[in-house]
Amino acid sequence: MIYLPVPIARIEVLRPLPINIWDAKGNLLLRKGQSIVSEHHREHLEAHGACATQPDYKAWVSSYDRLIYRLLRDGVSIQEIAKATMPQDILELDYTVGEDITGGWTDVQAVWGTVLHTGAAAKNPLGRLDGVQKRAMELLDKDVDESLFSLFQALADKTLGYCATHALLCAVVCELTARKLALDDFVRPILVQAALAMNISMAKLQDTLASQATPPDAEQKQLIHDHPVLSESVLRGFGVVNEDLLDIVRLHHDRDETRGLERNVECRRILHLADVLIGKMAHRSTRPGVSALGAAKSNIVGVPDEDARVGKAMTHAIGFYPPGTYVMLANGEKAVSVKKGASVNTPLVVSIANAQGLPLGIYVLRDTREKPFAIQSPVTADNVKINHERVHKAVMKVVPAA
Repeated sequence: MIYLPVPIARIEVLRPLPINIWDAKGNLLLRKGQSIVSEHHREHLEAHGACATQPDYKAWVSSYDRLIYRLLRDGVSIQEIAKATMPQDILELDYTVGEDITGGWTDVQAVWGTVLHTGAAAKNPLGRLDGVQKRAMELLDKDVDESLFSLFQALADKTLGYCATHALLCAVVCELTARKLALDDFVRPILVQAALAMNISMAKLQDTLASQATPPDAEQKQLIHDHPVLSESVLRGFGVVNEDLLDIVRLHHDRDETRGLERNVECRRILHLADVLIGKMAHRSTRPGVSALGAAKSNIVGVPDEDARVGKAMTHAIGFYPPGTYVMLANGEKAVSVKKGASVNTPLVVSIANAQGLPLGIYVLRDTREKPFAIQSPVTADNVKINHERVHKAVMKVVPAA
């Protein structure tokens, strides 16, 4: 058994303990429900190295983190938050064991796709949500351009499950947009979780519609309409108690901002616009995908001012031609965007086909700020095939690895 030291100074005197307290050798010092009776008693416990079992310790810390989130959300001062003591209650969800994911975006997609497809019957869904969110943010922080490239390439790959790709792309776009808009650090993780889970009640339908040759029928349209409320219900069934997460999921398509929790209006707006953006870009058998440029403009032009403000931030976060999407250059070459540039319309790209439409044997990095390589138009991903290793080599020839 692994024992971890408890924050003895943060335990309130005379407050019943939610766990057993042990010494480092496994000798019981206090039973669950008992309390520290005095400061002298606290010193005695500290001298004996008061510990908790690893599961109890992690659950107690999880409950404490949830308390701190509520205090931050409610605008409590940092000085007062610093005085917060360990909570008296631990919920069952606090004992959730996170899933450790160490691979790249393909592995993250596989894990989350399984949860989405299993829905309400998923095993350890909150642990997997935690693991997916953690690994996704690690990969994003490591290389934003590579993350966008991988996910936008996956969006065009029909062999991968669309629902997981959509969820991950929305999560990444929401996170990057929230950073641009300077949302609080404690708010952004909830927004990312909402992006990952908002469509869990219709994930299978998403994958079906991605290849269905006919428009949605009446039953499918009803599920599409009902999915925000149904997804909230699935999350409650998992044991989610964070009202902000549930509120954002339930109302992410409701444009009436008087409904729900006022503090979540900005998050709901970001999520709605990201969801619409990625949905428009995805190819369907019944319609071609819209370019990133076209989808971005639809979030900025002819929309309410607040939507346009967020739409502009989203565009600045990923660009008009995000990494992983395709463009036609002024010299006639077809290229794939690989890195965001100095402005939203001047990314670094890698040419993959010449002006005659023939594939290049050696891909070439192009700077779209230069006139011959200026972007003429976006190109849809339909039927475009590229060699990712050649793209990487072209980038590395000019842009050394860090």
